Formats: sequence, structure tokens, C-alpha cells
Amino acid sequence: MRIVALVPGSIGDQILFFPTLDDLKRSLPSALIDVVTEPRSKVAYRVSKSVDQVLTFDFQDRNSLADWGNLVGMIRDREYDVAIVLGQSWLIGLILWLTGIPTRIGYQGKGSAFLTNPVSLKQSQYTAAMYHDLLKGLGIQSTCPDLTVNIPLADIDWAEKEQKRLGVHETGYILIYGGSSQLAQSKSANEVYPVESWLQIIQNFRSKQPEMPVVVVKQAEDELVPRRGAACLVTSLESSQKDVKITYPDDIGKLAAMIGGANLMLCTDSAPMHLSVAVQTYTIALFGDTEPAKLLPKSDKFLAIKSLTGRIADISPDTVLQKVWGG
Repeated sequence: MRIVALVPGSIGDQILFFPTLDDLKRSLPSALIDVVTEPRSKVAYRVSKSVDQVLTFDFQDRNSLADWGNLVGMIRDREYDVAIVLGQSWLIGLILWLTGIPTRIGYQGKGSAFLTNPVSLKQSQYTAAMYHDLLKGLGIQSTCPDLTVNIPLADIDWAEKEQKRLGVHETGYILIYGGSSQLAQSKSANEVYPVESWLQIIQNFRSKQPEMPVVVVKQAEDELVPRRGAACLVTSLESSQKDVKITYPDDIGKLAAMIGGANLMLCTDSAPMHLSVAVQTYTIALFGDTEPAKLLPKSDKFLAIKSLTGRIADISPDTVLQKVWGG
């Protein structure tokens, strides 16, 4: 059986779809599973264990009829038996109908007239579970499994060397992901936590637990957004804190490995937050106007701080520190 999943959206959306892909592979172990996603999100599948091939299409672009025709041809040429699509779109539904795939699964609503097996959309639940409901279109009634990732051994080796370079291999460390990168490029300015607040939190960590290192994540693409998030935080730390520890993972596998080695992950609502959930690192995540229950599973290991105003910048450092020290 050949299956294709059309998964528009961010890297975070791809990671939240992993439990669906994993359960699909478990239920149909001989099936070949491909994914069509946007170019910016393809990197997520470096840490997927269930996908055979990743194809790209820019769903967000102003695509011409020729572009959509190319997508139809690309899918049709692979002779898939089943198609699964996230979201509700009459255009995507039409595209799937034109491919001639016999079993087409998606949510009831816009475009479902073109589907053979529409599934009820229950938006109030954890998003990974909402995505997993699509498997009901194949008669798979299992409970959504935990979110997991498959980190390449080379990335694990890199993280071990990086921890030794930073001097945190034996001590453990608190990891901070401060904001914007390709892993969170859709964030608006209102969803970026201020550098001044991060600095207060880091200073408090150092005064209360000086033996526990604080490591800040910086990725190469953060150079493209020097006024926002992680790059600005790192720049401030480099200029004011001589003993700052900064890690530079250059792909999602290395980042996941570094998160997996941390005692605590402190982050904003972002793809690295989902990676932290996947590797079971104790996580405190800051949210603006998004409902945390939709993006974090119920667990004492994954704690949310939601802004009372809907602006993540309005969360005070004291509120964060109370959650850190008080649980």
C-alpha cells in the first residue's frame, strides 16, 4: 500500500503529526508513507521514523494553475492508494479528487465533498490527537500515541561533544530557547519574549543555582532576524556576560539531542517546545494568546504559562521564576 499525507504548515505542525504517522506505520507496517509539505518544513522529517519520502510544495505561495497541475501530476505519478490531508480546503480536496487516489481522507467541512472518508474535526483537544483522528478514516481506532522523534546517531554524537565543549556534560544544564528562527518563523512581534526578561531569569538562575549551567540556543538562521528572539538574546549575552554558554545546533536533529540532554527546557510556544515534549525533557513554555492545552499534552513534565493579556511579553520574569522554583 502506498500512502501520501499532505501536511501544510510549520515545522511544529509536522512534529505534531508524527504520532499519526507512527501509528499509521504500526498499523500498516508494510505500507510506504510519503509526505508532501512546504519547503521550509521539510527539515522536520530528519527526526521522523515513519516516512519514506518527503516531497515539497509551497501551499502558502500564490500558485498558478500550472503549479497546482504539477502537484496533481507529481502525486498521480506515484500511484498512491490512500491520501490523508490536514486542514479544510475545497482546493486541496479538488486536487486529491483529480489525482484519482481511491481513498481520500480529511476533515468534514470545506472540501469534504471531494473526500471518500471524511472525519469529524474536534479542535478543542491536543492538536496531535486531533490529527490522529484522521486515522479513523482507515478504521484505525487506537488512542493517539505519545509524541516521539528518532534522533540520528550522528546528531547524538554531536550533542555529546557539544556538551563537553560547553563543560556541562557532567553537571547537566538548563536550556533556553529564546525565540525566532526557521523553527518559529511565523511568530508575530507580540509573541516574542523580551530580551530584558530573559536576562532577569538567567541572572536569577545563576544566583540561586550557580552550579547549574544555563545554555542558550542559537541557530544559524537567527542571524537573519537579529532584532528578534534568540539572536538578540544571544547578542546581549555575548556583550554583557563573559561566562555565557551558547550552543549552535545547525539542524533539527542536533537541537533535539541538545534538548534531550537538558534538565529543564525553558522556551516560548515553538517547534523546539514540541521537540522537548518528544524527548521527555521537563519543559516550561510561555504562551501568548494560544490555548496551551491544544499544544501541550497533559503531563506534570510539561508546564505552561499563559499571558493574561494575550501578549507573551506581558508575562513577568517573576511569574516564570515562580513556576520554575515552585513547580
